[in-house]
Amino acid sequence: MGSYDQVMTFHTVTQRASILLATLSLICLLAIPARAVTLLRDADMEYALSQVASPILRAAGLSAAGTKILVVDDQTLNAFVISNDAIYIHSGLITRMDRAAMLQAVIAHEAAHIANGHITRRMTNLGAARTAATLGTALAILAGAAGGGEAAAGVAIGAQSAAQRNFLSHTRAEESSADQSGLRYMRSAGVPASGMLDVMQIFRGQEALSSGRQDPYVRSHPLSRDRIRAIESFAGADARAGNTAPTAEDYWFQRAKGKLTAFKRRGSWTLKRVGETGYPDIAYMREAVARHRNSDTKRAIRAIDRAIATRPQDPFYYDLKGQILMETRQFNAAVNAHGQAVRLRPRDGLLQSGYGRALLATGNTKAALQALERARRADFRDGSMLRDLSVAYARTGQRGMASLVTAERYALRGRLSDAGIHAKRASGLLAEGSGPWQRAQDVLLASERAAKRKKRR
Repeated sequence: MGSYDQVMTFHTVTQRASILLATLSLICLLAIPARAVTLLRDADMEYALSQVASPILRAAGLSAAGTKILVVDDQTLNAFVISNDAIYIHSGLITRMDRAAMLQAVIAHEAAHIANGHITRRMTNLGAARTAATLGTALAILAGAAGGGEAAAGVAIGAQSAAQRNFLSHTRAEESSADQSGLRYMRSAGVPASGMLDVMQIFRGQEALSSGRQDPYVRSHPLSRDRIRAIESFAGADARAGNTAPTAEDYWFQRAKGKLTAFKRRGSWTLKRVGETGYPDIAYMREAVARHRNSDTKRAIRAIDRAIATRPQDPFYYDLKGQILMETRQFNAAVNAHGQAVRLRPRDGLLQSGYGRALLATGNTKAALQALERARRADFRDGSMLRDLSVAYARTGQRGMASLVTAERYALRGRLSDAGIHAKRASGLLAEGSGPWQRAQDVLLASERAAKRKKRR
């Protein structure tokens, strides 16, 4: 899994980097106290969550391919939407769930906020540049900021600011509407309504607590006895309410949760629970992660090889093997493992990024550059990829491109002062008027606006 110690985030606004960076300057209009928000990036986990979400998203009339399910590295319980193409779920909420229907209920509820126009209407109604509408845009942009190799940065969002609380908080009417729509999506997708009831049970009684003791979900999604009674009534009338037979989505839910907990918990904790999902390949995968985290490389490789033997066409198990090999400095073997992953799934930017990193470690810079450029075209928000890409450009004598990519990496992390330094250097090295030169101008513009904003404070 991509290192959980890094800041890893995902793009939610636009596929054009120049537009993204130009719009990033909106952040400079906002006086928001910063608190780190970290998204966890991993190709396996993202694919698994997309499989869990797809039936619900299709039932909601949303694009299953274009609506991302992203995991926030936070042990508190919360889920939210800040744009029309991504649903954010705290890692703590996922680990509290037992089955796919519970996660699908949360996704259905948040998808309803999108499909019912709650986010769009809020953005329209609050349209002034310094209002929560701009905050919403900035949140979406920063949620797309690329993560990097340094551990501490995070996304500069004031999680405790009044503006953000207002933007994320839903009215009771919106919550009731989202419940009803979400339940309809679940019925259409063949998901038992008991999943939503089970989620509500997690939060039951929290409204009696003081605000500081409540989980963030309750503060932004007000509960009421009427809401819970309505869900209970729907679940009671649902013939599938008590259906707990495993589904394909349950496999992918257990895989996402299993990998998440294996990387977030101590190896000893995981080894006591490797088989609790009931799926042999997931047990082997979790054992491999736990052994690797315990520096038991031989048994880690043995375990991931067993997972691969169980699912030989699964690219993500090869990717995990490549990560283990890379982190134990077995670079040539890592190239082979990552190479198999991209052969099985060539359009996945995160997999291409891992392959490029392994190639770079072996000194095969030309091939690494090609893989990393493919990774950037597929997903330019991966900070580790941007760091490796700048190294590859530098090694091939492309100093202007190396400076540009470094500038973008800093800009997308909110470090606009550092970004401006590298963007200015890139501007002097790149052909004026070229696409890369224009990207450098975008970073410079964002950096200059940030500096002006800082002076006015």
